[in-house]
Amino acid sequence: MLIKQLSVFLENKKGRFSAVSNILGKAGINMSAFTVSESSDFGILRLIVSNTEEAVNALRAESYAVSLTDVVCLHCPNQPGALGKAIEIITNAGISIEYMYAFAQGDSANVIIRPDDTGRCVDVLQANKLTLIAAGDLYKL
Repeated sequence: MLIKQLSVFLENKKGRFSAVSNILGKAGINMSAFTVSESSDFGILRLIVSNTEEAVNALRAESYAVSLTDVVCLHCPNQPGALGKAIEIITNAGISIEYMYAFAQGDSANVIIRPDDTGRCVDVLQANKLTLIAAGDLYKL
C-alpha cells in the first residue's frame, strides 16, 4: 500500500514549476497531488503522478534531479477530527511523521504521509481499519 512520490529539485527561479508541469503534460502524465517547499536557493517539488517511471524518465531527460520516496496515502472522511484520529493512531504507535500534504474533494480527503517507518505505518493504519490508497487506485477515486 505504498505510493512512489517524486521529489524534483528546482532552482528558485521563475518558470521552474511551469517547465516541470509542461514536461509532464507533454509526456501524458497527470499530477494528482503535489507540494512545494523552498529555500532561498532551491525548492523541492514533491508530487504523485499517474505514471512514475515515465515521469522520472521525462524529467531526467531534461536534466532534472529526481528521487523517489515511498509514502502512504490515507483516505479518510473530509470532516472535523478525522485526520486528528488517524494522526493520533500513528503517533501512539511511536511513528514520527516527517511531512504530509493533503487534498480533499467533497466528502473525502486523501493525505500523503511520509512517516519515518512506512511499513509499520501501513500495518498500524490497516490494523485500525483505516483506508489506504494504492498508487493505481488514486486515479479511480
